[in-house]
Amino acid sequence: MEEFLALCHAIQALSPGLELALRQQVRQESVAQRQLLLQPGQIAHRLYFLETGLVRGFYLKDGKEVTAWFMQEGDFVISILSFFSRQPSHEYLQALTPCTLWSLGYEQLQHLYQQFPEFNYIGRVLTEKYYVLSEQRALHLRMLSAPERYEKLLLDFPDIFQRVPLKLLASHLGLTPETLSRLRARRS
Repeated sequence: MEEFLALCHAIQALSPGLELALRQQVRQESVAQRQLLLQPGQIAHRLYFLETGLVRGFYLKDGKEVTAWFMQEGDFVISILSFFSRQPSHEYLQALTPCTLWSLGYEQLQHLYQQFPEFNYIGRVLTEKYYVLSEQRALHLRMLSAPERYEKLLLDFPDIFQRVPLKLLASHLGLTPETLSRLRARRS
């Protein structure tokens, strides 16, 4: 909880009332490795702050898993489209490791936005941050070569190859596991 509050406080000072409301409403959750937080057809009802662990977002294309993103400690985890539109999800959210999360429900979030203008500002700043990340991912897939996408991933997540199976990394980069292995070998 303290990491979550510190992140919010770094964006905007929290009033005592807001901090108290967050301490009362944000709940801690522990999930096991491979546990799904969300799957297609479900509506995302919760926004998560990842205190420990690693989560991926993926979808199925022609029966194959395609990893869209990874989130690690200090990140927020959310199916943005489902959570904010209140529509069924098209993606899976899966814990890749045991995780400790702090979560807030959609209705709670909306109430906090209305009650505390500073939290509305925090939410806007975080939404902008994650929207930019999403756009960057899409641009990288369209505009960067496979070696450039690989180098960018290493820059953004230096320890990712120790934490994520090669097969999932390859699907995230739009490569076969064999191509990714060759890229890794050339870099060594």
